[in-house]
Amino acid sequence: MKFSVSSTDLLKQLSLGNGAINSNPVLPILEDFLFTIKGNKLTISATNLETTIITSMDVTADGNGKIAVPARILLDTLKALPEQPVDFTVNEDTHAIKVKSAFGQYNMAGDNPADFPEIPKDTDTETLEIDSDIIGQAISKTLFATSNDELRQAMMGVLVQIDFKDVTFVATDAHKLVKYKFGNIKSDVNQSFIVPKKGLTLLKSALTEKGNVKVSFNKSNVFFESGDTQVIIRLIDEKYPDYNAVIPANNPNLLVLSRKDFQNSLKRIAIYANKTTNQVVLNVDDGSLTISAQDLDFSNEATEQMSCTYTGEAMTIGFNAKFLIEMLSVLESDDINLELSTPNRAGILLPAEANDNEDLIMLVMPVMMSN
Repeated sequence: MKFSVSSTDLLKQLSLGNGAINSNPVLPILEDFLFTIKGNKLTISATNLETTIITSMDVTADGNGKIAVPARILLDTLKALPEQPVDFTVNEDTHAIKVKSAFGQYNMAGDNPADFPEIPKDTDTETLEIDSDIIGQAISKTLFATSNDELRQAMMGVLVQIDFKDVTFVATDAHKLVKYKFGNIKSDVNQSFIVPKKGLTLLKSALTEKGNVKVSFNKSNVFFESGDTQVIIRLIDEKYPDYNAVIPANNPNLLVLSRKDFQNSLKRIAIYANKTTNQVVLNVDDGSLTISAQDLDFSNEATEQMSCTYTGEAMTIGFNAKFLIEMLSVLESDDINLELSTPNRAGILLPAEANDNEDLIMLVMPVMMSN
C-alpha cells in the first residue's frame, strides 16, 4: 500500500485526532492512529475508548489497505518538516512503514490494524442538526460547572435534553449549576443523555468548520459529524439529579451591576480570602454593594465598595469567589442580575440582556458565614 500526501495537510488532520490519544493508555494500540485507504481517501481514526475522533482527507493512493501508525513519532516527524509532499509505503505483512520526504527516508514500526478497537456504529440513532457555533457556546457556558467527583459519575458530564425545538445543556457539581437553553432547532426528538466532560472538551476543539453539525445518538454513544470530521463519545449511563428542584423559584431581592467591574473587584478581594473557602462577603443595601474578605490565619483583610441597583431587603451573604469569577467570565452581557432570597439559599446569576432564542441561568450556593 502506497500513498502521497501534503505534510502540512496531514499534520493538521492528525492534530485534530491527537486529542483522543492518551499518553499512557491501557492498551499499547491506543497510542496509534488507524490509517484506512480506500480509493484516494485517507481516513484517520484515534480513540481512548471513551472518545473517538475520525477525520478524512484526499491523498494520491496506490491500493487500498489499513495500518496502525505510532502517533508520537509520526507527529514529531511531520512537525519537523517544512511543507512538502511525503510518500508512505506500507508493508502489510510486516506492518513496516517507510516515509519519504525531500530530505530523506524515515522507517517506523507500525502495528497490526486488526488490533485496533472496533469503532462504534451509529445504528438505532435519533438525529438532529445544531449549528456548530451554538454547540461551542453551550459547551463553553456549562463545562466549567461539571464535577470532578468520581463517586458522582452523572455530574462528571453535561446533561443534554432535547425537547423537539429546544435543547438544554445542564452542568452541576452541587456547589454551582448552569442551565443553558437554546431554541429554533428542527427535530422530532424528545430525549436526554449525559456526555462526559473530556469528550466535550475534545469536541469543542474538533469543531473547526462553520455550519450545521449532525448530532446522532443511541443508548451508548453520541455522534457529532461536521465536514470531514466525526467525534464519537461514549455516554455516561447514570441518572442525572433533578436539577430543577434546587433552583429557587422566589427570589425577591434583585441586584443589578456591571459584570466587568464586579468580576475585577472579586479578583482583587479574593487575594485576601481564606484559601480553603475562597469566601467573599457581599453586603448589599440600597444603591451600594460592599465586597469584603478576610483570612484570620494570616491577618489579611480587604474591602471594596461599588455602585449598583438594588431592590429588596438589606442582606449579607457569603459566596465562593472562585465560582463567581468563573461564572462571570462566561457571561457576555455588560450588566448582570444577581437574584437573592435569603443568606442560606442559592443566588441566581443571569445576564441582564438576554439573547434571542437563548436562556441562561447560573446558580451558586452560598458559603456559610464564618464568625
